[in-house]
Amino acid sequence: MTAGLCMAAPARFTIDGVAQQRSESDGGLGRVELKSDGFGRVERVQTETGPVLVRVPCGGRFPGSAWVARYLARRERRALEHLAGVPELAGRVPRLLAIPGLDGAREFLVGEPLWRATQLPRDYFERLEELVREVHRAGVCHNDLHKEPNLLVLADGRPALIDFQLASIHRGGRRFRVRQAEDLRHVDKHRRRYARRGAPKTDRDRAGRAKRSGLAAVWRRLGKPVYDGVVHGLLARPSSEPRRPEIGPWPNWGPALCAPDSAPARSEGNSPATPGPKD
Repeated sequence: MTAGLCMAAPARFTIDGVAQQRSESDGGLGRVELKSDGFGRVERVQTETGPVLVRVPCGGRFPGSAWVARYLARRERRALEHLAGVPELAGRVPRLLAIPGLDGAREFLVGEPLWRATQLPRDYFERLEELVREVHRAGVCHNDLHKEPNLLVLADGRPALIDFQLASIHRGGRRFRVRQAEDLRHVDKHRRRYARRGAPKTDRDRAGRAKRSGLAAVWRRLGKPVYDGVVHGLLARPSSEPRRPEIGPWPNWGPALCAPDSAPARSEGNSPATPGPKD
């Protein structure tokens, strides 16, 4: 067996219609594998106090993948440690947990990923923007908000963020401002897409959307093809993250989380105004 290779778990079943499989690490009891790729796996572990999430950075068959997985895990841990104690983020960003025998354990946030949600509050994306700005105020950028699985809809409709493996910590400066703008651009991109509900983009959409930074444009043209070749080819990760199809089904719009009078004003400089969902 290749060193550092994750054990395959043969027992498969479904949760909420999504295929899952049990981990062999504890005989198949109390651990459910939620995700597995060339960097490792993510498990939901049932403890005496409830379920927790554990990232296992064991790597895969590609040499060096275990080192990359551990590097990303350390990066995520530093970001979550930096965000710990911010009251506005409680229950909306995972807390690191100190549990003997469970390295990498963090709070399990109960919710649906955005792409699978069947109902959204009418102001979900406004509240999501506020959440991202709170993360920024703490000096952290997520850097991976283009993926809908990283955006959760909690049971009460509030947004939450997960998967901080690419997150970065800053103390101001131009790089921080650029990455802040990129995080907010992705929020605005999701907002516009869900407002259109699969309809083609209009000239108004193209004219009002936030533009990519120069660094993001260079990455898309030069860095991303190399990244995709390594991650999706050599590491055999899925070629695309789950995303709501353009043909739907699209979620129903429910009551807003905040009354119009109490909703904080949005900053016009970072996120262009977008028409809200129509009745």
